[in-house]
Formats: sequence, structure tokens, C-alpha cells
Amino acid sequence: MPIELPPGSAAYSDRNPETSNSKLLILLGLFLGIVVGVVGLIVLVVMNLVLLIPPSMEQRIGAIVVPGFERLAPDSSAQSALNQLLDRLEAGLSEQQRQGRDYKVLYIPDDTVNALAIPGDRIILYGGLVAQAQSENELMMVMGHELGHFAHRDHLRSLGRGLGLQLSLALLFGDGGTLSKLAASSVSALSTAQFSQSQEREADEFGLALLQKTYGQVAGATDFFARLSQQDKAAIAFLATHPASRDRVQHLEQLIQQRQYSVGSRSPLPAALQASP
Repeated sequence: MPIELPPGSAAYSDRNPETSNSKLLILLGLFLGIVVGVVGLIVLVVMNLVLLIPPSMEQRIGAIVVPGFERLAPDSSAQSALNQLLDRLEAGLSEQQRQGRDYKVLYIPDDTVNALAIPGDRIILYGGLVAQAQSENELMMVMGHELGHFAHRDHLRSLGRGLGLQLSLALLFGDGGTLSKLAASSVSALSTAQFSQSQEREADEFGLALLQKTYGQVAGATDFFARLSQQDKAAIAFLATHPASRDRVQHLEQLIQQRQYSVGSRSPLPAALQASP
């Protein structure tokens, strides 16, 4: 005998209502938050661990990547002049920053407008950048910036960030292939490291302080970056690894005012650099 339900009664009990879109979004947000938190924690741990690597180990890594640049940088009067300028900058470094280091410039005579610091305590300066420099002070600021990357150990910080990210993704998603490639890719990545904007800003501040220590004033601190800001398309290589030039100029000008640095006269380029390509 069929059972008749009273009028208006539900035909079944709705014990499992459909999950609303808002609940799904909340669950998704929680999941993403956990993933981001785990990734951030692993990256932070790895970054702190790699900073324990001594400078001597960095130089061993440099022994792998430096020879490739040395082949492009034959001995020249321009390279000698740049290293003489670098020696003057080094006098402003602390004992800790100089200990165990052997800073040298490798001058590569082509039209590329770029400068970079590579493991092995080497600063790479390209002919296109040197040719644009209009004063000794300007070049000293660029080299001081690169010394800042060494002082802050930015290569290791960038390496740790990259390794931590790859490792965390491998652990979260089970990509064993990534783990096997970490060691092989690390050394090559160091030679083309792209630093974060905060690292670049810190290196600018370091270079400015070195300029002040070397000359007792900071003329030329913003010249190179100000010129780049007016011809950004002509400096693609440099801009690919550095923040916007206009922002750098503005930040440096603010620092000069805050620290009450004086701006004196610029020194001319050494004769060997005036003739560089």
C-alpha cells in the first residue's frame, strides 16, 4: 500500500546539500595558502642554509664559471685601468668584506651595455658600458654596486631562493626529475643570476657609500642610470637584469639628501678608458 505524504512535504530528506561556491572558494583559498606557506618556509630555510657556504667554496664554484668569461677578456690597458680603479674602491671595504676575497675586473670589449658580478670575485664590465661612461666617478659607482652584490652574498641568496622553490615544488607535486636536475643546473644559474629589486637597491646603496668613502663626495652617483633612463631601448641587456633606471636615480637622490652627502666635481676617465670601444 503506497504511503501518501502530506501536501507540501519534501519527497526526500536533503541531508547533503550542495556545497556553495563560496565554500569552494574558501577551501581553495585555504589550500593555496597552505601551499604558499610551505613553499615560503622551504625557500627561507634553504636560503639561510646556503649562506653558511664559506667564501672559499664560492671561489671554487667561480673556478667553473670564470674561465668562460676570461676567454672573452684578453689583457688590455683598459682592463688594467679598471682594476686600478677597483683597488681604490676596495680600500673602502671592511676587513670582513675583504677577507678571503680576490676582486678583479674582467673587461669584455664588445658593444654590450652591461655589468655583472659572478662567483669567483669577478666583476664583468662590457665595452658598451665603459664607452658610455663620462667620468671616473660614474664607473666607480657601477663597480661599487657590483661589490655590493658580493658583500651581501646575493649570488648565494638568489641560488637559495631558486633551489628552495624547485625543491618545494618537487616535494609538493612529486617531481623526482626536478630533484635530480637541481645540482646540475645550480652552477650555470649562478653565472646569469638575476637579483631581486630589493637586492639591486641594497647594492646601489652600498655603491653610494663606497663612492663617498673614496672621494669624500658622491658626484657621478646617478649619471649612468640617468642616461640609461633616457635611452632605455639602447640598453636592453642591462635592463634585463636591473630595475628601472628612473626609480634608481630617484632613490639615490633621496639617499644623498638624507645622508647629507656633498656632490663635488667629477674626475676624468683614465686615458686608457677614453679610448675603449
